[in-house]
Amino acid sequence: MFAMRLSRPHTPLEPVDLPDPEPGAGQIRVKIGACGVCRTDLHVVDGDLTHPALPIIPGHEIVGRIDKLGDGVTDLKIGERVGIPWLGHTCGHCFFCTHEEENLCDHPIFTGYTRNGGYATMTVADARYAFPLGEKGEDVSLAPLLCAGLIGWRSLTKAGDGQRIGLYGFGAAAHIIAQVLRWQKREVYGFTRPGDTKTQDFARSLGAVWAGGSDEVPPQLLDAAIIFAPVGSLVPAALKAVRKGGRVVCAGIHMSEIPAFSYDDLWEEREIVSVANLTRQDGLDFLKIAPEIGIKTQTTTYPLQQANQALDDLRHGRFEGAAVLVPG
Repeated sequence: MFAMRLSRPHTPLEPVDLPDPEPGAGQIRVKIGACGVCRTDLHVVDGDLTHPALPIIPGHEIVGRIDKLGDGVTDLKIGERVGIPWLGHTCGHCFFCTHEEENLCDHPIFTGYTRNGGYATMTVADARYAFPLGEKGEDVSLAPLLCAGLIGWRSLTKAGDGQRIGLYGFGAAAHIIAQVLRWQKREVYGFTRPGDTKTQDFARSLGAVWAGGSDEVPPQLLDAAIIFAPVGSLVPAALKAVRKGGRVVCAGIHMSEIPAFSYDDLWEEREIVSVANLTRQDGLDFLKIAPEIGIKTQTTTYPLQQANQALDDLRHGRFEGAAVLVPG
């Protein structure tokens, strides 16, 4: 198989030809049709996430078809289209796994970080963490749902059922969750980099009732805010933007340092919560309703060999929506 592999953080991915992987017991092998490029991949490549299993093939927004089953796999079949997310395996016996919080497992395996991922022509995955996708939709359009969509969905459930929801960082996740919020008949407030009028227009095109820079104050106090951008200074800004009793959800797996802020911004029962990974139930719930919502993902495609360019374009915000790699 062909892959783009990371040998050391802060260095470009290297093109490599490797033997085709073999699925073990309880695993499947998938021929990849598309793999989204996620900001978490960027954190792995840039060394923000400090313990990757090097050398590693990044990528955890994988869409493909099963071409080989490992022993014991009975609920999936060869030729079936599946999606493979960030959380690739859990131990099943720790406190969190036995209390319906498998996303917090003490001994997890993460796709594209501690197990080879989707910047390749094929990969191996735990069959329990592969979601059937059916035949509706193209591989490229479905790929961003496997992380941007799933983590966005979990973040939205953490945000609660308020009417006015602010989305800080209007990229891959926000452009999906904005559509979910509009389907739920809630109001979207989009926050972008200061002065980024193009992305603000993009937010409005997806139904945002207001869009502005992250340094601006929305016209009304928000019931909740979700921070997708990995920028710690947005936490105090979001706290100022939510009402009494409001909630700020930090949705990224990595964030720069949060600066000091006045207790007055937190007082009156405002909350800050974080999101880690997802449960299988999150995946089942979101992927079940996504076709009903009619989510349309905005994507920029790159050949797999151009993974470094896709990562750099993501790093510098050169596209709207999500980037997706397609094997040639």
